[in-house]
Parts: sequence; C-alpha cells; structure tokens
Amino acid sequence: IRIRIPPASDKQGSMCSAPGLLDFVNASPTPFNLVSVASTKLKSKGFVELKEDQSWNKGALKAGGKYFFARAASTFVAFAIGGAFEASNGCKVVGAHTDSPVLKLKPVSKKSAHGYMQLGVECYGGGLWHTWFDRELSLAGSVVVESNGRFERRLLHMKKPLLRIPHLCIHLQTADERAKLDVNKETHLAPILQMITDEVNRPAKDGDAAKDQDGRHAPELLSLIAAELGCGVGAIRDLDVSLFDTQGGQIWGPHSEFLSSPRLDNQVHCYTSIEALADHADKDLSKDTQVSVITLFDHEEVGSDSTHGAGSPLMQDVVTRLCKAFGGDEDALRVCVRNSFLISADVAHAIHPNYAAKHEGNHAPLLNKGTVIKTNSNQRYATTAATGFIVRELSRRAGVGCQEFVVRNDCPCGSTIGPIIASKTGIRTCDVGVPSLSMHSIRETIGCDDVVANYKLFLQFFEGFGALDRDCSFL
Repeated sequence: IRIRIPPASDKQGSMCSAPGLLDFVNASPTPFNLVSVASTKLKSKGFVELKEDQSWNKGALKAGGKYFFARAASTFVAFAIGGAFEASNGCKVVGAHTDSPVLKLKPVSKKSAHGYMQLGVECYGGGLWHTWFDRELSLAGSVVVESNGRFERRLLHMKKPLLRIPHLCIHLQTADERAKLDVNKETHLAPILQMITDEVNRPAKDGDAAKDQDGRHAPELLSLIAAELGCGVGAIRDLDVSLFDTQGGQIWGPHSEFLSSPRLDNQVHCYTSIEALADHADKDLSKDTQVSVITLFDHEEVGSDSTHGAGSPLMQDVVTRLCKAFGGDEDALRVCVRNSFLISADVAHAIHPNYAAKHEGNHAPLLNKGTVIKTNSNQRYATTAATGFIVRELSRRAGVGCQEFVVRNDCPCGSTIGPIIASKTGIRTCDVGVPSLSMHSIRETIGCDDVVANYKLFLQFFEGFGALDRDCSFL
C-alpha cells in the first residue's frame, strides 16, 4: 500500500515528493541507471544533451538554454543558463554523488564451494556489510556488448531476486563470534547464485557462443545477463555490475513520516537537485544573471579521485567552458569562479535515540526538521561562517527548517565532495545534508518532510541566491 505524501507545491506544479523519491531510487540501482533516469527526466523537460568531446563554442550554448551531459555514464551534469548571463557572472551549483557502498562483481567472478555456485564480489566503499546478509539481491550496472562489429554500453537492471548471502546460524557460532558480529569481507560475503548440478559447466549449445564465452564468469551468469539484454552470450565483452537489494523502498510509521530505502546516501540529493533544477528551468529565466548547475559525481564513497569523481577537473571544466562559450577570457573566468557558490549536498547524521551519546548535545539533528548545515573547523566540511549564513538565509526565505551538525571532539568526522571541490576550484562552498539514520546500511532512513524541504531549499538557491549575494559584503 502506498500512501500519497503531498508534493512540494501542487500549486506550482512540482512533482517532488517522498513517493517520487522512492520511484527514482527503485529505478536507479547503480550510478549508471541513475544517469539514465536523470537524462530521460531532463530530456522530457526540454534539456539538450551535450557531448564533452565536441565544442561548446560557436553558438552551441545560448542564454536561456537548458543542457546536460554525462561523463563515463555514471557522473551527471546539467545546467540552465540565465537569460541575462554574462561570462563573469558565476554559477549556482548543487553538488551530490551518485554512488553508494555496494558489492561489485570482481573481474573474475566465477566461484564455487561445496556444491554451491557463488559469485566473487569486491566491497566498494565503507558499507555496514552485515546488513547485506539474508536479503534477496540481484544485479545491475553496465555491460560492454559487441553489436555488428562495434562495441556499446548497455544498461542492466535484473529485477528478479537472483542472489543471497546467508548468515551463519546462531547454533554454529561461539559466544564471542555472536558478540563481535564480525564479518570477513573476503570469505563471508560471497553470494549464492545456485546449486551446482550435472548441467552446470556444460558447453553452450551454440558453438560460437561457447567459443567466445568469457571464462572469467560463470556461464550461467552470462546466460542470465545475455537473456536480460537480448544479446548472445558471446557478445558480452565486459561487466561493471553491482549487487542491489530487490526490496523497494517503503514509507512507514503511523503517520507515514519515515522513508527507508537503499542508496538514500546519496540519491536523495540527486533526486531533489534534479527536481529543483527542472522546475527552476521551467520558469522565466530572462532576468537570471547566472547559471544554475547540478553536478552529480561518481566515486565519492572511495575518495573521489578518478576521471569523473569530484577530484577530477570536471567542475573546473564546466565553469571554464561556460565562461568561454560566452566570450570570457582568463580574467573573466577568475571573476566567474569568485561569483560562484556550491552547495555540497550529502546526507547528514540524525541523532539516534538508542545512541544519543554519539552526538554533541547542541548539534543533534532530527528527522523531518529540515536540512542540516555541516561544519568542521578541521575542514572535513567546507562550510564557513559566510557560506553557512547564506544557506541559513536561503532556508528562511524558502520557509523551511535548518539544523546544525558538528561532530564530537572525541569522534572521527567523515568528509564530502565539498572540501575537494572548494580546494581545487576556489568556489565558495557550504556542506549540507538531509538528516538520516543507518547511514551506509543496505537500507537507510530519512524523514518524508525533509525530502520536500530540501527541494525547496535548492529551488530557493537557484531562484534567489543572486539577489542575496548582492546584499552581502563578505570578502
């Protein structure tokens, strides 16, 4: 049963809502699928796809235009150019990330033990891996396929439950083992695909398929993938495939105020930023002097250092190409950077009622009380007094709550794409996030009201940052 949660603003025609987030996450089991969903959404809103390997000059970009592109099929960038934009005016950027801690197939995944056919998997990021036990799992991602002598990337999303990682029963564990809940990531996390039977490992009936079959992976796995993609087994050339929980997200509680789902870190901000940009771009942009941008990076969970992570030149590339497409020189580019602002959005830690001592008492965010501003004097977050003020004031003007988080002095602090981009580009940055419970679990929890509040904050940022910034005299 799905209970309808009111969208952000029915009067304005917005469709941003908690059920909308569930649909988005359920359709996006990997960053590859997310980028496809985002592309389809924005194309339907009139956004034009760009190619990074083609020139953006010579009239490719126009004031008032709406554009998007993908890098490596798992990082997504979209922007709406104000009708009054000039090269040095700056960009209003919401940054988030598309990836989450998952189990990924190893390059050689073929594996068996004691009559079971299993898959070799690698831990991606820092997951709470014990939460992956006893879940119905399946496979999704990107597959390189040969077609008519050429090679292409195809999306995979196998919705049928195919895999499971069974927990060891309590009777076979010692008291110490039960107390530790210790997971050996190499030996305990291999999922079961099927039992080995007499049919297993027999050559395929198709002689060419048998000859071309990739021996790194079990024939049964390749046959399943080929059937899903509608290609021959021999056409499969490589895989970038992850496991995912087949159980969809749920809205729950007596008042339907909570939402639990896989990958809320950080697909919630991918969703709200896409919705905010799409709705902003639907309005009259003729007087907008800046560019409204969303940058959704892959590889945040593993440090961001890749060709398409936040540690890459991508953010600087976007600003540079926008500036130069409108006739800007190097000096105009530097002014454009100084006039720009980044909201780095990644889920925040809500206070846990059973572990309240883990929070500093004056900085204990609650679910459904608004987006959290994250501050760390040691620069694990990029928020400053000036940038934090900007977001607090935008929240006030949007009519939504705003909370504060600082980690305890005796606890480690995570980080985000905020400090990475700020240090590489010089763009002013504030780190924020929807408060959450069970971060990095296979199923995380947020408040339904916070989805809409976060959307409203981002929409206010795109619509009202320029005027607010002109009223500020911060150096």
